Amino acid sequence: MHGAGDERSTTRGAGEHRRAAVETGKPPARPHASVTRDALAALAADLRAEARRTDQRRLLVLHGERDACIDAAFTAVEAAGVADEDATVLSTREGFRFERHRPKHAGRLLGTTREAVVLDAFGEFSPNAVGRSVGAVDGGGLYVLLAPPLDEWPDRRDDFDESLAVPPFGLDDVSGRFRSRLVATLRTHPGVAVVAVGDDPDGAGDTVERDGLTGDDAPASPAAPTTPAGAAFPAAAYESCLTRDQARAVSSLERLRTPGSAVVVEADRGRGKSSAAGLAAAALAAEGRDVLVTAPSFGGAAALFERARALANDLGVALAVDEERTLVPEAGGRVRYLPPAEAVGAADAVDAVVADEAAALPVRLLTGLLDAPAAAFVTTVHGYEGAGRGFSVRFRDRLDDADRRVTDVRMDDPIRYARGDPVEAWAFRALLLDARPPVAAAVEDATPESVAYRVLDGDDLLADEHLLSAAFGLLVVAHYRTEPDDLARLLDAPNLSVRALTHGGHVVSVALLAREGGLDEATREAMYDGERVRGNMLPDVLTSQLRDPDAAAPTGARVVRIATHHAVRSRGLGSRLLDEVAAELGDDVDYLGTGFGATPELLDFWRANGYRTVHLATTRNDASGEHSALMVRPTSDAGRRFAGRHARWFRERVGAVLSDALSDLDPDVVRGALAACDAPGEPVVDVTDYEWRLTVAAAYGPGLADMAPRPFRRLALAHLLDGDADLADRAERLLVRKVLQAREWEAVTDELGYVSTAECMRSLGRTLQPLVDRYGDEAAFAERARYE
Repeated sequence: MHGAGDERSTTRGAGEHRRAAVETGKPPARPHASVTRDALAALAADLRAEARRTDQRRLLVLHGERDACIDAAFTAVEAAGVADEDATVLSTREGFRFERHRPKHAGRLLGTTREAVVLDAFGEFSPNAVGRSVGAVDGGGLYVLLAPPLDEWPDRRDDFDESLAVPPFGLDDVSGRFRSRLVATLRTHPGVAVVAVGDDPDGAGDTVERDGLTGDDAPASPAAPTTPAGAAFPAAAYESCLTRDQARAVSSLERLRTPGSAVVVEADRGRGKSSAAGLAAAALAAEGRDVLVTAPSFGGAAALFERARALANDLGVALAVDEERTLVPEAGGRVRYLPPAEAVGAADAVDAVVADEAAALPVRLLTGLLDAPAAAFVTTVHGYEGAGRGFSVRFRDRLDDADRRVTDVRMDDPIRYARGDPVEAWAFRALLLDARPPVAAAVEDATPESVAYRVLDGDDLLADEHLLSAAFGLLVVAHYRTEPDDLARLLDAPNLSVRALTHGGHVVSVALLAREGGLDEATREAMYDGERVRGNMLPDVLTSQLRDPDAAAPTGARVVRIATHHAVRSRGLGSRLLDEVAAELGDDVDYLGTGFGATPELLDFWRANGYRTVHLATTRNDASGEHSALMVRPTSDAGRRFAGRHARWFRERVGAVLSDALSDLDPDVVRGALAACDAPGEPVVDVTDYEWRLTVAAAYGPGLADMAPRPFRRLALAHLLDGDADLADRAERLLVRKVLQAREWEAVTDELGYVSTAECMRSLGRTLQPLVDRYGDEAAFAERARYE
């Protein structure tokens, strides 16, 4: 850094130094803060002093032209007394002397603490970048946001807006509602300073519009954590805790030593919940226990493993980290990581499972983890990592029904900063991290007859904060992973729209719709040749993967998410909403569509609402661990032709896929998907006379189904595609597992609970009899007569 007497700092403006650094890639030479931007420097020093006094954070917004704002940020960080090594810049620009990442890599700050974070919102700005970076600022620190002039910002378009302009829409169709709302929060929220930065390098044109000072006094010192009397975990585990809340969580996690226990730890970000889980995992491993950790990604569990390793060192227990991300103490226990889908398969072979960021995992996978003797579910209540309210509403029902002794722990004390931090409150408000549906009492008597149908456009949502919070809160509950970017998409994306049912003015059911298809010939050809077209999920899959060059010609409305308030579920409100959507849009689109992680319950729901299966993904979704299903409800002649040919193609190819890529698919998912196919025309049971003799002999006589799989598969598919045929559940599962998926007899016998392989074989013969009776021809009936 050059001092005040340095020739360059007196002959060149600071902005010029910054631009030179961008061009050369070298750290810029900064003039001393006392020489330039005195008002800004004084404000930054005051904000830092108040932040330190209160052990909270403060937010400084610098808006104007980009070079001037970047220069002003250096002045502010320097005047605040933040050392270079304690500051991070998120920017697409290069040449900063601070640690620097691109905004799209803001997730790299997770688990770190900084005294200052500067977010350059001029390039790659997104709500996710804010959500992922703001939590890295420690108590006493500054979060600095660089933005275009605030009055102009909502009307400017950037790379994030480009991602919202999905075909056939263009950039001009994207609105600036999210940034309008964001600017309003910056200008009104406590603890937020706003400075309009002028072009003068000496700061003569700077205007302090808000000083952001709250005048708060230093908070009382929180009580220190203590080691509980009679604690089973080592005292070092509790001595490592930073708050009483954290020590209480560690104490509750001692219950993982007892089979049949489940512990739920819920907290907002920055409360040390992952660290508490890491301390417990290390203590369990030091006792010789096998602890399995899972999370949406290994990076999401990094804080847990770091804390586990540190405690093991304190305990004098040697830990080795192998290539499989396993901590192995000398005592014989271990702490290892597996991805969620793999963790479910291994849960019954370990002593305890810990699911970190559990709200970001689907309920099906969380339920599978209950196969472990003891399980802990650690999750964020509010935050981009996952929908804590969805976890609470959807998974807790399963957990409460399980034969478990459940212990709940709520952590409220922040680790990095004091309670009442205004920057945390601002982030919650600006990103709607605390969006929630209406209280149950306001909607609990809602029925399909009592509700009103509403079209909620972006202006409606922007004008009514309560309406926006209620609608977005329900959508959060509907999905296992919701992030701040979704709020901006909801408000600004031209292809998205919202429909709702209200009861007494309160939102009780909501659907997020995406307009798809209707693409021009050139775009369709590019899609057919492998080019990805954003925002057109069904047309993209059906064109690029299933080779239909006309799939993107019809116009559709895809139900991205649908959610009904938990207090009034199973009353037909979701179906009422879908019917209203179909009635409103039926003349405007050719079909309604949906895509989701297939479960038997969801397949039944969509089938009951007139949607037919057109595709089952051959690979599992990395996040959900489920195979996705695509379903369509036609609303026009063009839509019926579109849906009909894809349902027919699905019917023709699914038999081969079930014995190959989908050989491990849940048999009830197979049953639900096939029953919902409803392809035009009857399934073709093209069985030769010879094959009928083999089939009838296996059903009524001494024959074996293994001798000629093809005719048995044709019969099984015809039955399951019928959708209305009457056959016991276990018999249909037997058709799926043995006939369609070609599983070994022993495996099928064990899975379906037959007393022996011989009994399983006989059951298949009995199951085939009504199929022969229904689909057989004269050759089949003649053969059947031999055994009657």
